[in-house]
Amino acid sequence: MAAAAELTLLEKSLGLSKGNKYSAQGERQIPVLQTNNGPSLTGLTTIAAHLVKQANKEYLLGSTAEEKAVVQQWLEYRVTRVDGHSSKDDIHMVLKDLNSYLEDKVYLTGYNFTLADILLYYGLHRFIVSIQIVTGSFSAVFRMPFFLS
Repeated sequence: MAAAAELTLLEKSLGLSKGNKYSAQGERQIPVLQTNNGPSLTGLTTIAAHLVKQANKEYLLGSTAEEKAVVQQWLEYRVTRVDGHSSKDDIHMVLKDLNSYLEDKVYLTGYNFTLADILLYYGLHRFIVSIQIVTGSFSAVFRMPFFLS
């Protein structure tokens, strides 16, 4: 899923009115949002955090200092480990790591749903639907709420 499509889905899930226009820059097609009253914003996680704040849902960025750091960690993981990696081996390793991490957690921060859960789901969705996975291989990943619906 292209970043602009992800950001549009995020806007919808946050209850924001549609209206933002996204473009992309560079070889990696980094998303850009031109704001009405300020400089343009660049980068998936930067724009996503901006949208969360616009929607007055800052709790999606974490409640405590530690939770905020974990959210940032997983947003960074999304951009550095998931985006741009398309080989089955890379994705298998990401899913294996994620499955191990989620063994005793409901969400990436533990028990609170955050922006990290949303963006990691969006980033992994295309791989989940396009590759064949043995059902029980990543049981903790598929327990994530998005995959249950």
